[in-house]
Amino acid sequence: MSETFDFTIEELGKRNIKSPIVMSNIEGDFIANYVTDNQFIRLDVDVILGAQPSLERSQVFECAGPREMIYFMPAHVHAGIVSCGGLCPGINDVIRAIVRCLWYRYGVRRISGIRYGYKGFLPDYQYGTKTLTPDSVDDIHKLGGTFLGSARGGGKEVSFIVDAMEQLNLNMLFTIGGDGTQRGSLDIAEEIGRRQLKIAMVGIPKTVDNDLSFIQKSFGFDTAVAKAVEVVTAAHMEASSQINGIGLVKLMGRESGFIAAHTALASHEVNFVLIPEVPFNLEGYNGFLHHLEERLKNRKHAVIVVAEGAMQDQLVTDVKTDASGNLKMVDVGTYLRDRIQQYFDEKKLEINLKYIDPSYQIRSAPAAPSDSIYCERLGNAAAHAAMAGKTKVIIGLVHNEFVHLPMKAVVSRRNHVDPEGNLWRDTLDATHQPVLMVNQFESK
Repeated sequence: MSETFDFTIEELGKRNIKSPIVMSNIEGDFIANYVTDNQFIRLDVDVILGAQPSLERSQVFECAGPREMIYFMPAHVHAGIVSCGGLCPGINDVIRAIVRCLWYRYGVRRISGIRYGYKGFLPDYQYGTKTLTPDSVDDIHKLGGTFLGSARGGGKEVSFIVDAMEQLNLNMLFTIGGDGTQRGSLDIAEEIGRRQLKIAMVGIPKTVDNDLSFIQKSFGFDTAVAKAVEVVTAAHMEASSQINGIGLVKLMGRESGFIAAHTALASHEVNFVLIPEVPFNLEGYNGFLHHLEERLKNRKHAVIVVAEGAMQDQLVTDVKTDASGNLKMVDVGTYLRDRIQQYFDEKKLEINLKYIDPSYQIRSAPAAPSDSIYCERLGNAAAHAAMAGKTKVIIGLVHNEFVHLPMKAVVSRRNHVDPEGNLWRDTLDATHQPVLMVNQFESK
């Protein structure tokens, strides 16, 4: 995989300004060290014994962190921050971290929040900007949502967005968002390059589904799993207290079932996990409904977790997209609810089904401590990257190290649960569901 992508990071120019951050390059002096451009993390950690092939620069990730020499004069900087797309725990934590790092570590005094996503740049909306200072963002990490507001769409109006950035005299823009946001950020950066402007574009990956490529974990994911476990606990209590009780919980996961799988592992109370990556039949001798019936006969209750992207290949008949370019999906949760009820009604078997969709409750929650720490470090790394003149870059965690990732590589594809990997294997161990609920894979 590392041979396929070029992980070299673009820079706006030579760095010839001494950083105001006092650090050291001496080991053992008890003073934090600068990060150099010769510090890298490799993508592939698995090795085969024997001689190892040499690595090229394009095959490794550049370590994130403060550089001794920076590109921008702090007193001249006007930084912008924008949050786009759906809500996710931790957005405010990231905003706060960026502002405080720029202000206290570099002495930047002009920081503007762009309101309501990329639409905040467009003249048709006239949303204006928010002046950001440490005082104005001091307590926002205690709140869910986003202090700046968010919106889908607008990212394709690249020319108008760059016009607005020029009018604001921005030197750097921090984009907090998922796949669609970062695709828009890359398009904006390309237009900035065509105009020969010196504006750094730095992305902080926001996708609660944890589906951005190369990134070990996106912020908000731990909080989402923690909140989802609370919901599953309630669903299990409802199911186990009723005659043939069934708790059905729909969780986020448009294309990837990471939240569903991790929730099952964390809760220990899920009997079936249905995700986009693993096909299953509803009907038939090896279908999901048959196995659900067997579970009720044997254990008298069942808990099901379904990711929102499951079954979409069977349910979507009219392909439409939202303002972010995402496929408009059929609600698999309500579909399964109704189909399960119909199945047991036809068999004249009494069930008590409780359906819970906690998606917006989870997305709008404040960050859990583990996510808050992660967001703080992501925001700091983003500020350091921008001040060093790095551009078209996304801050990510790889092998527990913060690194610079090229936007082009990150948005090139989505990350998915590997049906043959250890995460899904452990999920099957936790649920005891069949390895495959597909009729043609087993004989009667």
